[in-house]
Amino acid sequence: MSLCVWYLFVCVCFVCPHMFQQTEDDEDLSVLESLSSSSLELEFVDDPNFKNKVNYSSSAVQIPTDIYKGSPVILNELNWTQALERVFIENRREDSSLRWQVFGSATGVTRYYPATPWRPPNKIDLYDVRRRPWYIQGASSPKDMVIIVDVSGSVSGLTLKLMKTSVAEMLETLSDDDYVNVAKFNEKAEAVVPCFRTLVQANVRNKKIFKKAVMHMQAKGTTDYKSGFTFAFEQLLNTSAPRANCNKMIMMFTDGGEDRAQEIFEKYNWPNKTVRVFTFSVGQHNYDVTPLQWIACANKGRHSLILILKIVSIKTAEYLDVLGRPMVLAGPRAKQVQWTNVYQDALGLGLVITGTMPVFNLTADSASSQNQLILGVMGVDVAINEIKKKTPTYRLGANGYTFATDPNGYVLLHPNLRPKIINFREPVTLDFLDAELEDSNKETIRRQMIDGKPGQIKIKTLIKSVDEASHQYILGLVLPTYSENHIKANLSDQILQVQCKYSGDYPASSSLSLSEYCNDLELSNNNTEFLLNFIALMEKVTPDSKQCDNLLLHNLILDTGIIRQLVEKVWKNKDLNTYGFLAVFAATDGGITRVFPNKAAETWEEDPEPFNASYYRRSLDNKGYIFTAPYRSGDQCLSLLNPENDTIGVLVSTALDITIGGKTIKPAVVGVKLDLEAWTDKFKILASNHTDNRQGSNMCGPNRVCEMDCEANSEDLLCYLVDDGGFLIMSNQKEHWNEVGKFFGVVDPNLMYALYNNSFYKRKQSFDYQSVCEQMQNSEAGAAPRGVFVPTIADFVNLAWWTSAAPSLCSADVADEVDAEGAEPKERSCVMIQTQYYFSNLSSSYNILQDCGNCSRLFHAKRINNTNLLFVVAEKLPCTSCEIEMLSQDEEESMARYRKGPSTCFDNNNTVRLSDIISVTSLPPPLAILSTKQLEENQVIYSRFTGTCM
Repeated sequence: MSLCVWYLFVCVCFVCPHMFQQTEDDEDLSVLESLSSSSLELEFVDDPNFKNKVNYSSSAVQIPTDIYKGSPVILNELNWTQALERVFIENRREDSSLRWQVFGSATGVTRYYPATPWRPPNKIDLYDVRRRPWYIQGASSPKDMVIIVDVSGSVSGLTLKLMKTSVAEMLETLSDDDYVNVAKFNEKAEAVVPCFRTLVQANVRNKKIFKKAVMHMQAKGTTDYKSGFTFAFEQLLNTSAPRANCNKMIMMFTDGGEDRAQEIFEKYNWPNKTVRVFTFSVGQHNYDVTPLQWIACANKGRHSLILILKIVSIKTAEYLDVLGRPMVLAGPRAKQVQWTNVYQDALGLGLVITGTMPVFNLTADSASSQNQLILGVMGVDVAINEIKKKTPTYRLGANGYTFATDPNGYVLLHPNLRPKIINFREPVTLDFLDAELEDSNKETIRRQMIDGKPGQIKIKTLIKSVDEASHQYILGLVLPTYSENHIKANLSDQILQVQCKYSGDYPASSSLSLSEYCNDLELSNNNTEFLLNFIALMEKVTPDSKQCDNLLLHNLILDTGIIRQLVEKVWKNKDLNTYGFLAVFAATDGGITRVFPNKAAETWEEDPEPFNASYYRRSLDNKGYIFTAPYRSGDQCLSLLNPENDTIGVLVSTALDITIGGKTIKPAVVGVKLDLEAWTDKFKILASNHTDNRQGSNMCGPNRVCEMDCEANSEDLLCYLVDDGGFLIMSNQKEHWNEVGKFFGVVDPNLMYALYNNSFYKRKQSFDYQSVCEQMQNSEAGAAPRGVFVPTIADFVNLAWWTSAAPSLCSADVADEVDAEGAEPKERSCVMIQTQYYFSNLSSSYNILQDCGNCSRLFHAKRINNTNLLFVVAEKLPCTSCEIEMLSQDEEESMARYRKGPSTCFDNNNTVRLSDIISVTSLPPPLAILSTKQLEENQVIYSRFTGTCM
């Protein structure tokens, strides 16, 4: 089977030559202000492609709240970027599939098309385009950065707080293509995170660790710049560790000092000056900033002054202007499209990737030399859902899927890319090795895909990697062998028959999934209405219409006819109560789920889409009958699984195997829903025949006086059916009915431990990096963490136990920061450690005596053939508890994963003017405090164009 995915990206950006106008004349300023304040009454129309109301005749502008909108620089920016509007409109005329077209200016102005009302992601609008992942990746080449923070005794109070905030904001200017380390120094220097002994990738996880460590810094001792710079240079010159191998820089935050550390620069950086040094004087103090200005200018960097909290984000991003100059001077070589990681679109498009390209000022300056200013970054969004539509989901079967990775090894497409909490300021990153359960071949697959090497590796499924050198994303295919072939129906002439048979009276107990079958099909949550919409569409289109996928549509019609015959000729003739069945059902690969009788369909809790239903996928990948209990977590078990209020049902399903021409396919899954109460009585009778007669009558109880009879001796014996994932399916104890569907380690932890310890079960631990945890409450009372089910790749591979509900879990916290309002969110992202159990290779019957020291417990266990069940008979625990060995965890150093950074680097250029490496001037502290907002903001923005190098 071959898979071809084609995607075309077109980004056209045209900027008219435009000289920067530093407007100082009041009359000219008023004209620009009038131009900015003038607004049009726009009419917006709903467009499902943008998930928003838009206007295609205009673009819109967003300006960060901490920038003065009336400054000459901003007004000038609004003026010249207006010319982009006609380019945006022309781009859409040539390619109607384009989504948001955005220009992010280095001044913070965002112009986007089509126009839509701006809705900030949070209650407080903190959006600044210069902090967006796509802008950061497009504005400069990859960076190796070492941040050194002065924590001497003179740094305290507000100054220390400013430094911590500044470091956190500096980390936000880094992307996954960058590497970073953070150190604190006084008389000596040391890493704030001890286990980060070298530069580490600036991914979301590592940046959170840095931020947490920085917030715990304390000030003491005296200042020694030499120790800080020595630490930083040795980090940057250590070539044995992975790094970006492009721009190298040191960012020093201090309250000031007299030392210039010249001998350190002579030793490590001069005369080539391959490492840039940026200095930040933080807080209000009386130190002379001349030494810090000299350090920055002597090492091709920049000096900035941070006096107040609200300008921290602006000041910590200004170094990008310096890094952009080599890109400008490189000319056409730097005009390359870069693709971002997956992130949350601020305008409501969902998860997207963005193609970016830097925009340069190509005009000449007053000296008739080339301008060295990067104006901003141009971006075009591509929604992840749009890419998914290009993959043949339904042709791969329920357990086949496509996935794609980027050069960092992060997945672009994957069934397990389902972030539950998304911070709009951060990219959504999930490494391929974290998305899949551990396997010795996974790292090989990941490396080959990053390197763009085509091939295939067979693990439990078939995986193909196909790539062309010009692509930044690599596509893989997972395909079970039974999905390599499928029935091809040719029913063009029967479309009308479907209309005649089912129009108006199609049973409500059927569920259809047609959203990917036809482009113009109107969706509805009501099955009858949905079917009527489908029939109406069939009246308008021809059998070979391009609006519908004919292969899928014809198979759907074939499935409809077969299911109808199953209902009419088989199911209606059976008395389900006689068998203890609540319902019978069938689900097909064509997208139909049929439940009988109709009243059972009304309370059907499984996913109506077969490909998303756990029982469907499990049955395809396993032989025999698969028992699935209704999983509930916590108190939900007590309320929804109460026999007095509701009937508890257990699903039993199996896949239909059909062999045609020597090829086996599995076109459907059929099954029944058992009445738990009725089948518990049958179970107790049947279980009485499982006594091992080879060893005589097994006695039980404290005096060993009863035979192993689950019906007659239910007061002394515990009889269980446990599935392959370790979840309770059935018990002879009525009080356990509310426990059905729970992990057996919760119901009877000592017995579950004995089963594991005697090799009936094996277990595997995996990590869910996208999980959600409740905020931890400050309480002296301890409580064990309660697990929640997080589906894993197990739902798609050939191991049935992985598709059960989740077992017991424990969490390692990686909490997000508090939101802008200062109130703690109800939930936070965390890493969930998931321990999953599955059957070992044992298939015999065993009698085992569990020794608990002063007492013992006899139990009997046997696998039931052709099912996923384990039958367990045990004495009620004669002693209070058995001591269970507690497993301990030691810290383990993780190795850096293989990645491939951008192929080009613009880190230096001999023609960069020294006068452009500016030292940002500032008002004296008292005047700065008293200055108006307008003066403050004008000062900040003008700092991009004025200043002298000391």
